[in-house]
Amino acid sequence: MPLITVHLIENVFSPEDKVEMITKLTDTMVEIEGEAMRNVTWVKIEEVPEGQWGIGGTALTARMVHSMQDQQATSQG
Repeated sequence: MPLITVHLIENVFSPEDKVEMITKLTDTMVEIEGEAMRNVTWVKIEEVPEGQWGIGGTALTARMVHSMQDQQATSQG
C-alpha cells in the first residue's frame, strides 16, 4: 500500500487546499496503478513550523511563501 507524505510550511495552505491535495494525489496513484489502489493509498500531510524550512540559506515564513505566490500570480496574469 502506498504512503505519500507531503511536507508543507504551516499556515500556507488552507484546510480545503489540503483536502484537494489528498484527493488529487490519491487520484494520481489510481491513474498509475489502477482503481484497486484507491482504498489502500495513504496520504499524510506534515506541517513544518514557519522558520524551520529554508531554501538558499533563508528560513521561510508563511508570509514569504504567500508573497512568492502573489508574485507568480501577477507575472502569469
